[in-house]
Amino acid sequence: MTISVLWADFEVQVFKDIDYKSGPELSDYEKERCRLDLHVPKGKHAFPTLVWFHGGGIKRGDKANEVTFGVATTLAKRGLAIAAINYRLSPNVLFPAYIQDCAASIKWIHERIVRHGGDPKRIFVGGHSAGGYLAMILLDPIYFEREGLSMSDIAGFIPVSGQMVTHSTVREERNLSSTRIIVDQAAPLYHARGDLPPVLILAADNDSPMRLEENILMEAALKAAGNDSISLFVARERNHGSIVRRIPENGDPVAKAILDFVKP
Repeated sequence: MTISVLWADFEVQVFKDIDYKSGPELSDYEKERCRLDLHVPKGKHAFPTLVWFHGGGIKRGDKANEVTFGVATTLAKRGLAIAAINYRLSPNVLFPAYIQDCAASIKWIHERIVRHGGDPKRIFVGGHSAGGYLAMILLDPIYFEREGLSMSDIAGFIPVSGQMVTHSTVREERNLSSTRIIVDQAAPLYHARGDLPPVLILAADNDSPMRLEENILMEAALKAAGNDSISLFVARERNHGSIVRRIPENGDPVAKAILDFVKP
């Protein structure tokens, strides 16, 4: 199924409900959730692609909700393809199943985006809130290795207001308080090192409690590890929701920061 929407710059073609995992061993829940919507700038060639994970605390959310659709179509009309990803949710599955889904979706894009006109060497990974966490926990190389990928297959990371410590839902799965701060193998901060692609960290000046500070710490940790292609953009007069909800507005600074980073 395809949908075409006319925009000022590029016409955006949306390929909906593509299975990025297949095989007889998949559960019914995997078949239901492991799908993506691909928003492509029609007529553009060798475009970059941003693999985008929706928010929702790893407990809820959908690739086609109003906010994600607004982000995807706004950026795609500017020449950046968006692969909006669904993944399995907690508590139906537990850590690290949803992260493995995210890595599998990137493998699908890496292998097939060229068929839609995209450049497989320009794949970026990002998302909002829980999606930002899921993007950055992929700094742990075990997930890409499981899919036959490596960090060199990624052009950059774009987390938006993501948790950089061990996610509160992961802590909840361990029967721990959501307010107990942990930095272990399930935390992006744990995997800060010097051999990473460029990273654009985005957060709001009025974000969720501690969220801006976590992202400031992540920027500092990555720079301390020896990365010189790390930047933090703090969106002014924004909160945890409006940092992405306002991306479709004309002249939005968050959209501009993303587009300047990927250079579509």
